[in-house]
Amino acid sequence: MTTGVAHTDGMRDVTTLDERWAVFHRWGPYALLAMASAVSLAAADALGMTGGERRASVVLIAAALLLQLWWNRAARTRPGPSPAGACYYAVRWALGFALTWLNPLFAFYAAIGYFGAEHLLPRRLHLPALFATAVTLAGSQSGGLPPNGPTGWALFGAILAVNAVLVALFGHFAALEEARSRARVETITELERTNTALQQALDENAALHSQLLVQAREAGIADERRRLAAEIHDTLAQGLTGIIAQLQVAANTPEPAVAHVHMDRALALARHSLGEARRSVHNLAPVALADEGLPEALRETVTEWSERTGVRAGFTVTGATEPLHDEVAATLLRIAQEALSNAARHARAGRAGVTLSYMGDEVTLDIRDDGRGFDPLAARERARTRAGGFGLDGMRARAERVAGALTVESEPGQGTAVSARVPLVRHDP
Repeated sequence: MTTGVAHTDGMRDVTTLDERWAVFHRWGPYALLAMASAVSLAAADALGMTGGERRASVVLIAAALLLQLWWNRAARTRPGPSPAGACYYAVRWALGFALTWLNPLFAFYAAIGYFGAEHLLPRRLHLPALFATAVTLAGSQSGGLPPNGPTGWALFGAILAVNAVLVALFGHFAALEEARSRARVETITELERTNTALQQALDENAALHSQLLVQAREAGIADERRRLAAEIHDTLAQGLTGIIAQLQVAANTPEPAVAHVHMDRALALARHSLGEARRSVHNLAPVALADEGLPEALRETVTEWSERTGVRAGFTVTGATEPLHDEVAATLLRIAQEALSNAARHARAGRAGVTLSYMGDEVTLDIRDDGRGFDPLAARERARTRAGGFGLDGMRARAERVAGALTVESEPGQGTAVSARVPLVRHDP
């Protein structure tokens, strides 16, 4: 991730900078002391140093060297500002001041006081320590300590003022840099926490995704089982019911011609049911839709149902017909077959009508009859307490499976109207 790369780069930059400053604080004083000693002793004659001043310089150089050796060992156990660090800084400044007093060129070593104050001293001592270093450097820059006469003191004061201003500016810039560094460290720390939380969220999401896949698979299996059961009910069960009805009429009629008509109908139903069963084995799509569109399949279904039941039935199409997706067409056809089957078994209707309406982005199927009607709430309550069956609940489940809805309007003695509304999903080219 980009955030993780930026976080890693930021941590690497901070670590590298800290390591470089640590190297400077460890070896920088040695380098500056060596350079200042070499330059100062080389120019001793030109500056008029006496033998005593030279010997004093050597002693102070040795003291500064021993001080640095001690501190490099002690600093490992005393990170950050401490009394030992303040003592080290004060003694180092005193040695630098004394050496610069003896020879102004030792200011090269005394300049080390500008570095490390924030690591060695408490915050309240930063500016005093930097000002003390500025005094030493101003003395060197004005010709040496102590200044000679009023002019020397005036020059020393002017140079000290300039150094003090520079110290204040550098101190201000250092404070800004420290604030930026602190903010950067806080940002990096926050990024660490954020990345950790993000990784945990990703792990949880992965686990949740796996769990959802399992649940979806189980739900899909359960839904497919219900769909298969509904298909069997809508094909084989309805076909067998029709066959039984025709055979019962044929068995109870004394007229051979009438019995022959009903036997032919029973045979036709058996063949149709066999075709539905074979078709269901392949893809559970209705046989009527194999070679025809939904309007033609509904018209044939209504006509066949009317001839079989003796109930007058009509079929109407409104709107511009469009080829529908196989699943949508099969759903509407099954709903129509179930609604007509229910009307034949329970409604005792004299007339029935089926209307297929294409309305923009949805398709509506209405099945109406003038039968005896029923109480939908009571019927739903009976369905809850009765095992099995794929009547109204089955039709409603079919509609919802294709993101549709099914409504039923009925009253005892007032007929029944079933309406299914589904999205108009066109047939795949």
